[in-house]
Amino acid sequence: MQPVIDSERLTGIIDFIQAAERLKDTLRSGRTSNGRAESTAEHSWRLCLLVIMFEKELAGCDLHRLLKLCIVHDLGEAIAGDIPAIAQRADDGRASRERADLMQLCAPLPADLNRDILALWDEYNAAATPEAILAKGFDKLETMLQHNVGRNPPGFDYAFNLDYGVQHTARHPLLAEIRALVDAATRARMRVSGDIAR
Repeated sequence: MQPVIDSERLTGIIDFIQAAERLKDTLRSGRTSNGRAESTAEHSWRLCLLVIMFEKELAGCDLHRLLKLCIVHDLGEAIAGDIPAIAQRADDGRASRERADLMQLCAPLPADLNRDILALWDEYNAAATPEAILAKGFDKLETMLQHNVGRNPPGFDYAFNLDYGVQHTARHPLLAEIRALVDAATRARMRVSGDIAR
């Protein structure tokens, strides 16, 4: 017996998916290896790829939940765009604006899915569960990795990487080990670009 398909539910999901497509055109300050501005969708895709590459090192972690957190964490940027990492401040009200944007984006969804997406975003933002700690840390690491591989403009501040997201990447041993590799790569990139390495 085929399940009954609720056409209103189906329409709400498709409307949400179509609105989320804006993330493909939501540009970030990071540059690709060819020098093009990356999109939020590309960042989220590579963040998920990064996470699944460490599945074996993440024993005991709910990988499915972690991937959901990674996919949801920047969805609100489909409404108002990205704030470059270098311009973010802890007390700038960004989190409440992003949540409000996410609520707007999720408006077409059926109530259960709307609640699920917002709960995932809240979990990510609070960074209190093991999966949210990992999602936050991997998010910072993906950004730093992009800075290191990108064809950046002259005068790019590679030193920014060395302080970026330290509080999040220090919360799990795997994140800290990856961070050490990324920091070493950042220092090498600074030497090549003529910056003085710390």
